[in-house]
Amino acid sequence: MFFPDARLTKRWPARRADVVAVLRGGGRLVCAVRRDGRCDVRLRRAEACLSPRAEEYETCRALFLLLRETTGLCPPWGMLTGVRPVRFVRELRLARAREHPGEPPEALGEYLREKYFVSEEKYRLAARTADNQAAALACGTPRSYSLYISIPFCPSRCSYCSFVSRTTAQSGRLIEPYLEALRRELAGISALARRNRLRLETIYIGGGTPTAISAGQLRTLMQTVRDSFDVPAVREYTVEAGRPDCTTPEKLAVLKEYGATRVSINPQTLSDEVLAAIGRRHTARDVLDCFAEARRQGHGNINMDLIAGLPKDTPEGFLRTLRGVLALGPENITVHTLTLKRASNLVIERASPEYGDAARMLSSCALLGESGYEPYYLYRQKGTLQNLENTGYTKPGFAGLYNIFIMEEVHTILSAGAGGSTKLVGPDGAIRRIFNYKYPSEYIERFDTVQARKQGVDEFYAKYDDLDPQAAR
Repeated sequence: MFFPDARLTKRWPARRADVVAVLRGGGRLVCAVRRDGRCDVRLRRAEACLSPRAEEYETCRALFLLLRETTGLCPPWGMLTGVRPVRFVRELRLARAREHPGEPPEALGEYLREKYFVSEEKYRLAARTADNQAAALACGTPRSYSLYISIPFCPSRCSYCSFVSRTTAQSGRLIEPYLEALRRELAGISALARRNRLRLETIYIGGGTPTAISAGQLRTLMQTVRDSFDVPAVREYTVEAGRPDCTTPEKLAVLKEYGATRVSINPQTLSDEVLAAIGRRHTARDVLDCFAEARRQGHGNINMDLIAGLPKDTPEGFLRTLRGVLALGPENITVHTLTLKRASNLVIERASPEYGDAARMLSSCALLGESGYEPYYLYRQKGTLQNLENTGYTKPGFAGLYNIFIMEEVHTILSAGAGGSTKLVGPDGAIRRIFNYKYPSEYIERFDTVQARKQGVDEFYAKYDDLDPQAAR
């Protein structure tokens, strides 16, 4: 949180190295930080007979308070480091309702401030998001699932991207054999789902950029989905059409014809300078034209992604982007905070660490509430600037269901394609993961192994054969 580039080690560092250290033993807890030759130490008696969880909390609290004092930084999520703060809030609500019946709602915020130092702003964001998810979470069954389909190709690679994707210029020869294998995997998943009496709730085709493939290839893929699954019965069918430099009118027409009910057109920014800095080969004008074309094609549920903290962006520039997107009136606006991931070019090429003030940029999101948007899903990632978050906002009635389901881990996600991660969720909360090979070439060459691994779905659901068969209908 406080020193993002720090390395964790159990070996004592060199004599003059900057270091954060925790020592526990002999009835004492010692937290220390040495930076630029100055050393600050806090010593306290360690409480005896604590549970491992309580001992961990005591240690983390002592270290957090020391680092907050010595750096002057106050992370808005306090001591919380988890990916899913909304689920944490929801579970705390249930636990405190049992332990403290009749407790007023605001008491939970006070508890989080006192125990974990979570700011009032972030608590309210998480609590509001939890409220807005309630209806979507109430509609599942023990046999519900969603389908994710990976298209790991893009017209170019963005500097912040860490996804397993290949440019069409670099790996175009792999697209056709990849799609052939993908169609076979989808047929196999359909059979698995029927055999285990699973009910399909949502479909999500992501990437990469699914519209990086040709219109004909996209048509054939979506025909396979239509042949293999009951598309008219799903609650939501999303396709990412994120890049205007490869999303043509013909492709938007194919998406509409084959049943997509939600599309993503993702500018990330409406600044041409910032677009060039992150490796995008299109302009802000291209984004606006693509959005207008999607509306002409009849797409009535459009998401747009923005990223706060991109290189060369500023709080003022981000605000201009946000206002420009609001003027379009998309049904969803997802605001990500830039995350520096090890596999991204920003990290690999050791790009300048000079990024805009992401916290100030996110403060602009008050405009979303004023414009009728509500937060509906939220998650955090390691390496995110200023320890901030990613939040999806929606107009009433347009919450992205797949995003809620995958983030809150409420039902199974069956994944097809390179980099796909199948997450099996049992009615008792048990979770098992099955991974596909990461790279398109591996996925194609070792496809028989991919198919064999999927038999783990049968093994997982065999434990729940006593479930009411009606639950799958």
